Amino acid sequence: MTEPMRPHERLPYSPITERPSLTLPGGAQVAVWTVVNLEVWDIARPMPRTVLTPPMGLPQLPDVPNWAWHEYGMRVGVWRFFELFRALGITPTAAINGRVCDVYPQIVAAAKADGWEFIAHGHEQRPMQTVEDQPAFIKEALDTIEAAVGTRPIGWLAPGMTQTFETPDHLAAAGLKYTADYVHDDEPSWIKTTRGNMVTLPYTFDMNDITVLGLAQHEGKHFYERGVDQFTQLHKEGASRAKIMAIPLHPYLSGQPHRFVHLEKLYRHLAAQPGVVFMTGAEIYEWFVGEGRAA
Repeated sequence: MTEPMRPHERLPYSPITERPSLTLPGGAQVAVWTVVNLEVWDIARPMPRTVLTPPMGLPQLPDVPNWAWHEYGMRVGVWRFFELFRALGITPTAAINGRVCDVYPQIVAAAKADGWEFIAHGHEQRPMQTVEDQPAFIKEALDTIEAAVGTRPIGWLAPGMTQTFETPDHLAAAGLKYTADYVHDDEPSWIKTTRGNMVTLPYTFDMNDITVLGLAQHEGKHFYERGVDQFTQLHKEGASRAKIMAIPLHPYLSGQPHRFVHLEKLYRHLAAQPGVVFMTGAEIYEWFVGEGRAA
């Protein structure tokens, strides 16, 4: 049996200084890609993230307090996102667990009505390493989302960005066109699979509210300041070659009132800058492929 490719084999090293420059639509310098992660946290399992440590240091199930923390994002926080993005005319990408369609149908309906792109975020929020039948798991997510919104996703973001060495091959076999499971570049790139090449879109840890607000426990104003700094550098470099600025968001984090005020400030700042375009993952994929970059 052939051994699956390792990441360095799938993603050959390519210095950004040795590639032809990309040109964004309208001559923009930076494309801002907003990814809103929408998840179902199963009360029967350990929570994907925790804000309240277990009493006496002993994890307990069911973990109702941390489940309810996430639930706040779906009941309240995400609706702040809808209001902000409607006001600014921004269309995000929704990375959703397939089960979101059944558990939170009102959110899916609102995102559909606003024209959000839907990509699969697994069928439920669990590491891919724990999934016994990955092809079936991927298909179930795609089928469920397609049934709910009327279009089949072309993009994938794994729960927690987890994968095994075989996962990219399963994604390509399912007909997916791009993945956001890598943070290795400022530009899209090609990833090799046994079913042909897919595109990787530049996801990020450094402008991700999980790492900034959830893990590092920075205040909301730090997310704003970091976002301004991130954009400033990319915008300067974008004068000679286009850049992608991903902003991954989670309603239970950035949707909290004390953080949301800074998130709104960041987006209003970005929207006021010259040379910026807001794009979905599908739009970035189509643009990159349309640039004629060899796979």
